[in-house]
Amino acid sequence: MAARLPSWAWVSGLTAGATAAVVFLAVQAERGPQPTAATAKPSASASASTGAHAPAKPKTPAEPTLPDASGTGRRIVYSLGEKRVWLVDATGKPTRTFTVWPGTVSPQPGRYSVTLRIQSLKGSDGVQIEHVLYFTKVSGVNIAFSNALDGASPPPAHGQKLGGIRLHTEDGAALWTFGEQGAKVAVVS
Repeated sequence: MAARLPSWAWVSGLTAGATAAVVFLAVQAERGPQPTAATAKPSASASASTGAHAPAKPKTPAEPTLPDASGTGRRIVYSLGEKRVWLVDATGKPTRTFTVWPGTVSPQPGRYSVTLRIQSLKGSDGVQIEHVLYFTKVSGVNIAFSNALDGASPPPAHGQKLGGIRLHTEDGAALWTFGEQGAKVAVVS
């Protein structure tokens, strides 16, 4: 009388055999001819005749448009209404845009320039900040771009007059690199 193999042995053997077959087929497929991407877009008639439909590209949100009348040349553009900054290169093309948290005191629309740069200090709200770029003063309150060292948004002001325009940490670093002393700043509504 022959001894019977337990069911786990059969399952293990079949699993090992199936794994070996898949590995063998994968190696063979890797050695075979590889498909190449089409370099020409099919014509409309070719697509229509074959009934093929191109997959829809996912829509990406449109990048906010640089405000009109924000000046020319290399500059920092700050939109009060959009709470957004654009870094614009010498050709007039925006290279980066990002949202900001404005302080309680805002500059008037107009043309300014970076008058002072300070690597880090304690802000008037008591938060440790860095990448500080001052560009104007309103009613005795300094107006400057900066980011909190810990990356946090500013706390509620509770009646304080604050001119800090806070940025996310990575945006603060980008603005610091872009906004050298004397850089143009355009503030728009």
